[in-house]
Amino acid sequence: MRNTQPMQIEDFKRSALAILGDSLRLFRAPGRVNIIGEHTDYNDGFVLPAAIDRQVLIAVRGLPERKVTVHSLDFSETSAFSLDCIEHDHEHPWSNYIRGVCLVLEEAGYRLPGAEVVFAGDVPIGSGLSSSAALEVATATAFLSLVQRQIPGEQVARLCQQAENQFVGMRCGIMDQFASALGRAGHAILIDCCSLAYRPIPLPAGVRLIVSDTGVRRGLVSSEYNTRRWQCEEAVAILARALPNAASLRDVTLQQLQANRHLLPEVIYRRVRHVLTENERVLNAAKMMQTGDLPQLGHLLNLSHDSLRDDYEVSCSELDTMVAIARGQRGVYGSRMTGAGFGGCTISLVAEECAADFAGRVGPAYREATGLEPQVYICSAAAGAGEVAP
Repeated sequence: MRNTQPMQIEDFKRSALAILGDSLRLFRAPGRVNIIGEHTDYNDGFVLPAAIDRQVLIAVRGLPERKVTVHSLDFSETSAFSLDCIEHDHEHPWSNYIRGVCLVLEEAGYRLPGAEVVFAGDVPIGSGLSSSAALEVATATAFLSLVQRQIPGEQVARLCQQAENQFVGMRCGIMDQFASALGRAGHAILIDCCSLAYRPIPLPAGVRLIVSDTGVRRGLVSSEYNTRRWQCEEAVAILARALPNAASLRDVTLQQLQANRHLLPEVIYRRVRHVLTENERVLNAAKMMQTGDLPQLGHLLNLSHDSLRDDYEVSCSELDTMVAIARGQRGVYGSRMTGAGFGGCTISLVAEECAADFAGRVGPAYREATGLEPQVYICSAAAGAGEVAP
């Protein structure tokens, strides 16, 4: 997951064969980029992500003994654990995503066999493109296949979210795992995070999604992400005094927020305002994608970033600089931070004929402004997780 170039399946397979032998099976799960809808998923709101053509590959060989040995090609490290006593590995924290998935599968009634596992990926770590969700979903897909169980993608996503929430300690919403499990080539996915109803939305013709990695990394478990979740929960607790039916921010309208603004501390009011206006932007963005109104879709992306910067306060100077540079390029409809924030990536909606020029200009301009080395990816919407044919 450290690679900046797309990973070739055949190259990975050769490496896995050298470790596991010929009896391996190969699985994949993509990262995702969120086109719009940030910090709404854990508030039962709406999101509009797309799985991308960056992925985690995992090769697995079943073993009779209930022990799992995992080899990370990216970290050149190995971690092992017993399925009868799954504990955290503080020396190899990357392995906790795999351990957590195995634990929740066991607790859900799937008695897993032992296995030797090799994995690698080209989803940049800490970039906001969900390398952790891709690893979780790839792991769940592989182990469920070992026990010959097929379950709906929605259930896979729930189990992987549970692993990250309860074992890893990151209180993420459902979006990342959902997009990785259920992505569709050429489409974004409009997800109602309350009901988990979803539908694919075709990406408009003549436009590319370009992801620009600022090179700034912030660990989400130790960041203010969990603080933002707590602030939203506190808002619901306060507003429920006046709005008894408000079980989450999804149940609050902008009009109700304004009417009860006096009940909320100013910072919590602004957090809620972002969530409610972002939900509206997501639904409008899905409509603009379907009608092909690219200028208005881009405008919604711009508004989303401004709200994340000013009301939710999860941007940073590097993200703001990257967005400003992107917005000044030819053929750009809109640009915003994507992911939880405090670093990571931006997403820009760019006319297809201008995509290469954009990628060539943004990097040098950002490097000059910040001294940091960015990575720019022209992305395609990819299919969700599954087994790779031999």
